[in-house]
Amino acid sequence: MIVIKLGGSLAASGKFKPCLDKIERSYQGRAVVIVPGGGVFANQVRSVQLQWQFDDRTAHLMAILAMQQMALVIKALKPSFTVAASIDEIRIQNNQQSVAIWSPDVAELDKVGIPSTWDITSDSLAAWLAKTLDADELILVKSVNIDADFDVLKLVQQQVVDASFYEFIQQTSFKLTIINAEEFVS
Repeated sequence: MIVIKLGGSLAASGKFKPCLDKIERSYQGRAVVIVPGGGVFANQVRSVQLQWQFDDRTAHLMAILAMQQMALVIKALKPSFTVAASIDEIRIQNNQQSVAIWSPDVAELDKVGIPSTWDITSDSLAAWLAKTLDADELILVKSVNIDADFDVLKLVQQQVVDASFYEFIQQTSFKLTIINAEEFVS
């Protein structure tokens, strides 16, 4: 199984659809789960939280909704992909060797103790999902340039991945690839 996290900023860079095309073309017949970043929807959550000063729990719930909205966008662009909200639904879809789009279930995240903080974004959630599903590989597709010999701690410092990502990849067995969208689609 491969978990592919598509950064929300890919939509603004024009690379979102080409990344979906690449997944459709290159990963047919394989167990794949797409984790959507929240993109413009999550950016709006950050903006209104600053404006109205509401708590991080509310922002977390809204950011999960942003990921769910992006899952719907992906489904609209790729009708052959399926949307799955829970770990069990993902496993069922992947047994059929189809591409699943994760639309995270807040209750499931709460049940396993995922904190409600901006230190955890879709990057860390993708790592949690890959570990939970015992995936073979986690691929993070980003709109920024990534060195082939990247250092995760340096990427955390540069805010390329979220502040908790390093913690979430500890004691995992999956191969980690963090790649620029241009390289991913080529």
